[in-house]
Amino acid sequence: MADFFQNGLVTTLHQLRRDASPRIEDSLETLASAAPIGLVLPALYSEFEQPAMRGIVAELGRQRYLKRIVVALGRANHGQFEHARSFFSGFETPVTFLQVDHPRVLGLFHSLEREGFPMHEPGKGRSCWLAAGYLLARGDCEILAFHDCDIQEYRRSLLARLCYPLAHPDLGFEYAKGYYARVSNQLHGRVTRLMFSPLVRALREMAPRLGYLEYLDSFRYALSGEFAMKASFARSCGMAADWALEIEMLSEAFDRCGSSRVCQVDIADNYEHKHQRLSAGDPARGLRRMATDIAKALLSAVARRGVALDARRFGDLEDRYRRLAGEAMRGYEADALVNGLEYDRHGELQAIRTFSLSLREAGAAVHSSSGGGARLPAWDRVFGAAPRFRQSLLDAVAETDVFGLLPLRRLAG
Repeated sequence: MADFFQNGLVTTLHQLRRDASPRIEDSLETLASAAPIGLVLPALYSEFEQPAMRGIVAELGRQRYLKRIVVALGRANHGQFEHARSFFSGFETPVTFLQVDHPRVLGLFHSLEREGFPMHEPGKGRSCWLAAGYLLARGDCEILAFHDCDIQEYRRSLLARLCYPLAHPDLGFEYAKGYYARVSNQLHGRVTRLMFSPLVRALREMAPRLGYLEYLDSFRYALSGEFAMKASFARSCGMAADWALEIEMLSEAFDRCGSSRVCQVDIADNYEHKHQRLSAGDPARGLRRMATDIAKALLSAVARRGVALDARRFGDLEDRYRRLAGEAMRGYEADALVNGLEYDRHGELQAIRTFSLSLREAGAAVHSSSGGGARLPAWDRVFGAAPRFRQSLLDAVAETDVFGLLPLRRLAG
């Protein structure tokens, strides 16, 4: 049974009734006529080889309110592209494939670099950013939604619940963040549980009056990959190109919307997807790399807000982080015991040690010339500095994808 408690600075929209999803979907069909919704699916071709993608496509084929879907596809040759495209055959909703590593699209990145906009390395963040730019260039979607493509047991109610708070004209939200439990026979979400939340709370101890940190600490799953935004917000915000995408989006929402126009939405009872390796010995891979990118973004964000950490204060932060991570671990161990779940205490301790290394690496990067992270520019800046780029982007996608022009029919069921 869901709780209904509101805490922190961010409005929480709980799932209090299990029969609400059909009503929400019916309402979205009406609301989407005034506020059309576009969905971005960032995907590698390898995800089309997994059962999760077929489940996602089957569920999306039964919704009736989306204006369009953009699949930002990476690491696919021509045959794989055609195979991935075939998954959406028969959709009534127009589906566009944006091949993020196609030579024609890579040429767009090069043209922006010549305009002075660093494009950074390929990754989920850059794919989401380009897909958002495509939807903004088309100009026919008022809401942009994003979710991952490895969600097992996906239900289309996830997307409906995520979009509804933005589509409803009386609610006034501009940014919505999804949350859920991540549990199988054990607790998952180590980067959130054992790195991000303890680090935010350590920073709050050192800067108790910084509202930004209270805002971040209000989110139940700050690192979830499911979020939606109004197009007006999407045009004005930058994005991170690396694993810090979700945190950078929360930071942009705080700066541009204020916490009162941001909400978090209970979108699933449980959420299972592929798990990254800890990669304790390799700073360039796995959860260690993810934690480093996220810590860099967080440290940079608080520095921009006047909380600079010299060597002495950073040492204090490390000590506080380890203490609070240990306290969090004890709480999760108790939760696992009460619920009859497995709990790997040694593995959790190893994760905290690894995230401590990530924090130290992030601190060194923020204090050096390498900066605090890989940020991509707001689309308003891009379209303003390169007025022809909007049409160039539309032309490039049209030339590399003809799927949206094929005859379409509704999926059965």
